[in-house]
This record gives sequence, C-alpha cells and structure tokens, in this order.
Amino acid sequence: MTNLILAAVAALVVGIVIGILVGRSGQGATLRQRRAEQQIEELRSEFTRYQAQVNEHFMESAHLLRRFNDAYRDVNQHMARGANRLCNDEDWLEELGKDGSGRLEHGSDENSEPPRDYAPKADPEDKGTLAEDYGLNADGTKRSA
Repeated sequence: MTNLILAAVAALVVGIVIGILVGRSGQGATLRQRRAEQQIEELRSEFTRYQAQVNEHFMESAHLLRRFNDAYRDVNQHMARGANRLCNDEDWLEELGKDGSGRLEHGSDENSEPPRDYAPKADPEDKGTLAEDYGLNADGTKRSA
C-alpha cells in the first residue's frame, strides 16, 4: 500500500511539474501575441498620422498654388491695362487683340512646315536612310563620300 501511495504522490508531483511547464509556455505565447497586437496598433496610429500629414501637405500646396495663380492673373491684368493705357501704337494694339491670351504669334507663315526629324530625299528614286543597303555599293562595301 505504501508503494501505491508513493506512486500516487510521484504521479501528482510529475503532474504538477508538467502543468507548470505547460502553463508557462502558454503565457509566453499570450505575451508574444499581446506584443504583436501592440506593435500593430502602434503601426496603425503611425500610418494614420502619416496620412494626416500627407493630406495637410497637399491641402496647403493647393492653397498656395491658388494664391500664386491669383497673383499671376492680377499681374497679367495689370500689365494688359498698362499696355492699353500707355501704348499709342495702333499696330501693337492690333497684335494684342489678335490672340485672346495676350501672347503674340511669331512667324505665322501659312507655307511654313513643322521641322522634320529626317532628311528629305533629293530624288524619289534614292534609297532612304532606313534602307538596309543605304551607304553601300552593289558589292556590299562602304560607299566613299
């Protein structure tokens, strides 16, 4: 009977030790989970602050650009009024009246062409610069200039 009681006490001690070890490992996981949740919450609040800073920056930028545009429009109107008041040359006033934006057109020749990004061929029968044999003789050697 003493052996049975001794075995029961040993089993009880082993059970308590195993229970303590399991309990501690569970607390470590819970502690890690709490730390992770805390880090997530910190990151969330930092992201919210960052979004607020970005919104504030763009709102202030829009306000400053609006003020800049208003000032530019005021200067432009001032210059136009001054030109109308101070300029007596009729040709100059006609030029100002041609373009509604106040800009003068330069070289508005009707026969002018836009610049080309290639050299036109002198003869339509000539090979263009994109031809495979451009600059080569019939035998494939380089043509001399």
